[in-house]
Amino acid sequence: MPGMTDFRFSQSVVYMCDHSAKGAMGLIINKPAIDVSFTDLLEQLEIEQTVNTGDVGVYFGGPVETGRGFVLHSSEYESDLRTLRVDNGIALTPTLDILEDIAMGEGPSRVMMMLGYAGWGPGQLEKEIAENGWLTCDGTPDLVFDTANTRKWGRALERLGINPALLSAEAGNA
Repeated sequence: MPGMTDFRFSQSVVYMCDHSAKGAMGLIINKPAIDVSFTDLLEQLEIEQTVNTGDVGVYFGGPVETGRGFVLHSSEYESDLRTLRVDNGIALTPTLDILEDIAMGEGPSRVMMMLGYAGWGPGQLEKEIAENGWLTCDGTPDLVFDTANTRKWGRALERLGINPALLSAEAGNA
């Protein structure tokens, strides 16, 4: 929502990967990481790159465990170690083998490398939604992978039939 005062989440689009009574975990999909490239990450992890991976974006996934990486990707790929099928043709893999496969040209067709994640404790996200902190819409592969980062927030609002210029930071009851 426009009234979000935390700069890390201002106009963020968060793709929810897990939500249960234990809490929630999501990844910010519209905030590229600053000064970090996928090639840099492969070099730091000493993973040999045999193909050009220049189009793999690295993103600030959220403020929790920013040194930890996750790969959000299309679901045609499955890691030998661990892949979580999220929804709508989107999957998440938190293991290094996917990075090795991407570096060899054998990874998924659509990829976003995430550093960190957004997390909520039990009931916290529900409370924030009830307090007008977040809006929700379906996360589809075209929104996640094909929409320009600068358009994702507006596109998500459009899917809800909302004009961002008409949103208020104030909550109310009718």
